[in-house]
Amino acid sequence: MIWNDILQDLKKDLSQNEYEKYIKNIRFNEKNSDSNLKVLEVNNIFLLNWIKRNYINKIASLFEIHTEIKPEIKIILKEQNEKSSKDTKYNFKIIPNVYKSSILNPSFTFESFVIGESNKFSFNLSKEVAKNQAKSYNPLFISGDTGLGKTHLLNAIGNYNINNKNVILITSEEFLNDYITHLNNKSMDRFRNKYRNCDYLLIDDIQFFSGKHTIQEEFFHTFNILKDNNKQIVLTSDKPIKDLIGIEERLKSRFESGIISKINPPELETKIEIIKKKCELDLIQLNDEIIEFIALNINNNIRTIEGILTTINSFSSIMNQEITIDLVKNTIKNFKKNNNEKINLEDIIDSVSKVMNIKQSEIKSKKRTKNILFARKIVIFLGRKLTTNSMPELAKILSMKDHSTISKAMKKIQEEVEINNELKIKIEEVEIKIKDLKNNN
Repeated sequence: MIWNDILQDLKKDLSQNEYEKYIKNIRFNEKNSDSNLKVLEVNNIFLLNWIKRNYINKIASLFEIHTEIKPEIKIILKEQNEKSSKDTKYNFKIIPNVYKSSILNPSFTFESFVIGESNKFSFNLSKEVAKNQAKSYNPLFISGDTGLGKTHLLNAIGNYNINNKNVILITSEEFLNDYITHLNNKSMDRFRNKYRNCDYLLIDDIQFFSGKHTIQEEFFHTFNILKDNNKQIVLTSDKPIKDLIGIEERLKSRFESGIISKINPPELETKIEIIKKKCELDLIQLNDEIIEFIALNINNNIRTIEGILTTINSFSSIMNQEITIDLVKNTIKNFKKNNNEKINLEDIIDSVSKVMNIKQSEIKSKKRTKNILFARKIVIFLGRKLTTNSMPELAKILSMKDHSTISKAMKKIQEEVEINNELKIKIEEVEIKIKDLKNNN
């Protein structure tokens, strides 16, 4: 059964916790499905909204890979009967058209994007290219860590133009898989016709082209044809162009020929607004104390924040229990436990200590000599990037006043990394050392 193959593909791509919590609970309704329509069932509205926002594009693309047909996807609640499943406010419908448009997430719009200092420039550029195809900024290249909103902006550009433009939004992995499928089927004309005749080509995670020279060659020619014909290209990456190892220089030069922007981790105020916006979209009611607690105790990855909110709301609904600060604390504690990363703060402090020849006790102390402050910056930066430690936890371990001190320090460090090459190199050196150590354990 194809659905079982798709589940296996998803299991490989996602963390075990993510798969068990969300994907495993989807049921394929074979009776009401056909080659052009796939009906999926879930148990509750919260899971429905989560699947709709985060996985529906991936699922539809996997169906296309396995069947060569990109189907309409319909998500329904399990208790709905066949009649109501065809006409319900919970129904999420995607109109399939392989050549006309890509599958977009309708909830990812410019209106639903929370703007802060960390993402304002990327937001404004995205809105400009959405309104004015290939007029000012082509290509637009957006970089930033995972879960900061790059995919949201790609979808927002696509949704703005979906009714009157030929839009394709695809990950670099999906682009590669599509290429391989057409190559094996000896239908490369169809592949090229698809990607070289669109108005907007939006490619997510371009860094996965690294080391894949055949697909880079294909994309190089596709890029040139689109650019020459005034078609808009938007690319995202978790790394800046200069750090894209394994990408040919001629491609890098073309990425740099337009405009480049970077989304930084959200400052505390923006995280709070993001949580409020997510609550508004999913009809979750949280008071200000709980919202601030979540913002302080969860890392900067927006997808992690969404996962926490969904978990809290689902538990509250199923158990018929009010959402209290104690419920939230326990949920976050369990969430961190279930998502326990191999790297912890002590690993980072230990590695920084060895690389910089500074005692661990000094890094954790209140001393403010130049070399200790430099080491502490690296610990704070990597602590927020690689671990689930909250800002209050970091402040306590590093003998700093409170979470606001960490928040301010993070903002300054992020700005300094952009201009201080010594700090950037040292951070990369420590990060490589930590990951090598963990991989060898």
